[in-house]
Amino acid sequence: MAAASQAVQAPTDAELLQAQADLWRHSLYYLTTMSLKCAVQLGIPTAIHNIGGTASVQDLVTKLSLSQTKLPFLRRVMRLLVTSGIFASDSSGDMETYRLNPLSWLLVEGVDAEDHSNQKCFVLSTLTRHSVEAALSLAEWFKKDMEPPLPSPFEELHGVPLFDHEKTPLLDNELHNLVLQGCAAHDNLAIGTLMRESHDIFRGLQSLTDCCGGDGTTARAITKAHPHIKCAVLDLPEVIKTAPADGVVNYVAGDMFKSVPPSQAVLLKLVLHHWNDEDCVKILVQCRKAIPSKEEGGKVIIVEIVLGPTLGPVMFEAQLLLDMLMMVNTKGRQRDENDWREIFMKAGFSDYKIVKKVGARGVIEVYP
Repeated sequence: MAAASQAVQAPTDAELLQAQADLWRHSLYYLTTMSLKCAVQLGIPTAIHNIGGTASVQDLVTKLSLSQTKLPFLRRVMRLLVTSGIFASDSSGDMETYRLNPLSWLLVEGVDAEDHSNQKCFVLSTLTRHSVEAALSLAEWFKKDMEPPLPSPFEELHGVPLFDHEKTPLLDNELHNLVLQGCAAHDNLAIGTLMRESHDIFRGLQSLTDCCGGDGTTARAITKAHPHIKCAVLDLPEVIKTAPADGVVNYVAGDMFKSVPPSQAVLLKLVLHHWNDEDCVKILVQCRKAIPSKEEGGKVIIVEIVLGPTLGPVMFEAQLLLDMLMMVNTKGRQRDENDWREIFMKAGFSDYKIVKKVGARGVIEVYP
């Protein structure tokens, strides 16, 4: 017999009004997102930086060569972005000026700093028409009766996976290039921080293979911090052919599902969240074959989000939003520690250790 349903107590007047305001916020958050996209496309973060770090609306209109008729509208956009924490502001009398904060600093182009990786392409790649349409089709995706393995909402709607070097360019080559640039910007952010915070995990290693290491940015950072480590980058032939031939890193064209070059350690940095559990196990099996025993220093180093509320509600919400991004656009997901443990054991590993938390991500050592 079904349990009697619990009556919902009517909200008080104050609760009802607060609920209405919360509903507005959640229904209209996309306008904050689109305002951010607008600011990136106009180049507002770079304009503030080039003006000297502080700019009025009039300064921005002039710098960006916008019509004076748009000044009051730009002020309204900036007011929302300041309230949302994307820019900072100062008021002096009737004059309000805008300045960069750590978030908008990430969107400045042309900054020459070790820990700066311009995130413009990440923002724009997540907000392409194709990705937004895939998110809009989520309810229809749930209603469809599909046989496993389930395609992502993106693939179901557009007929091709988002990350496919052959098929995605046929859908939209500009989309393909933007997604690759956005993914690289995302993956390369805070490499210096990662090296400083996780310096000891590379100590004593003689060789390392960076799976899906792209242009070798991470591998070169490891080599710079630990010159004794011989680093190789494994990636698809179409990726490797554009890699810099600087001699610092050895580039290997291949497929991590089939084979991983032998080394003392294998690095998987922001790779596994693109794949479902079964594919992650296949990748990790190849990584385990490539490394020596634990006693000989063999290990797989994984840099990925470890879902959990321990870092606070804002960081946890960011993790969950990235999980939704994976769900809409790929067959992958973000995982909590139990999820990771299950995958490691299925792949034949004996033990693991979460060595460090670096922002929303965890650095995990997995032992054969």
